[in-house]
Amino acid sequence: MNPALMFIHSAGPQGENQGSSNLIKYVRNGLGNDAEVNSPKMPTPEDPKYSDWKNELDKALAKHSGGIVLVGHSLGGSVLLKYLSEEVYHVKVLGLFIVAAPFWGIDDDWQRKDFFLQEAFEQHLKKIPHIFLYHSRNEEIVPFSHHIVLAEKLTRSTCRILDGSDHLFDNGLPELVRDVRSLLR
Repeated sequence: MNPALMFIHSAGPQGENQGSSNLIKYVRNGLGNDAEVNSPKMPTPEDPKYSDWKNELDKALAKHSGGIVLVGHSLGGSVLLKYLSEEVYHVKVLGLFIVAAPFWGIDDDWQRKDFFLQEAFEQHLKKIPHIFLYHSRNEEIVPFSHHIVLAEKLTRSTCRILDGSDHLFDNGLPELVRDVRSLLR
């Protein structure tokens, strides 16, 4: 049986060629038969609330009994960090891959308190053996300063700093597929 990979999408519209949809397709195609990729539709992505996304994650993770790889894109990444550092879950997380995630509370534009991470959140992620962070150096949607804060907190993570300004990665993210594949071997 193939390992399970759960991809938590970004905020905003999630129709075809919107939001995380192209990146999800790229990951699915890139991994092929190496992993079973699923991406639960998170509630009200255009007006997200942590409690709603948390409840959806509870349901989605309850369907898995073995190890799982988690990928979070943008808001999906910050939701996974918050969830995994605050909630009780009974699935073994083999790897956590965070793509272009905001660090809420860093500045005036990022003040959604329901998405704030608790103080010393990183201490609760120690049982996750592999954490990867990806961020474009010149991206304009989630500034690179968010990546710097996450990297400083998650000192044992592997950081992939990407040239350019991509946030949605509509044309894919080969580094992500390569890293997931190396973890699954």
